[in-house]
Amino acid sequence: VQLQASGGGLVQAGGSLRLSCAASGSIFSINDMGWYRQAPGKQREVVAVIRSGGGTSYADSVKGRFTISRDNAKNTVYLQMNSLKPEDTAVYYCRNVDYNAWGQGTQVTVSS
Repeated sequence: VQLQASGGGLVQAGGSLRLSCAASGSIFSINDMGWYRQAPGKQREVVAVIRSGGGTSYADSVKGRFTISRDNAKNTVYLQMNSLKPEDTAVYYCRNVDYNAWGQGTQVTVSS
């Protein structure tokens, strides 16, 4: 199972970014997928999860601002991030939950 994340960058507070994670090596449509993040000096934390059936869950800190989605035809999971805050600064990782496989991470930096 391989995951390739992209879409990170530098954005001002209040801005938006969309992360993408292209997956291969598994039957993507039946896997639960997630986005996680790790800020400097902090533990990795779950941001959002989308299940094979489309159900979603979010960390309280991002509810109403972030949206996770998936395109099974493209084997890709997305994280739309709006109203970004400096505290969202972190390396963001995608994960195939069922295989416990991780992508390489993409840096998101939000300036105040």
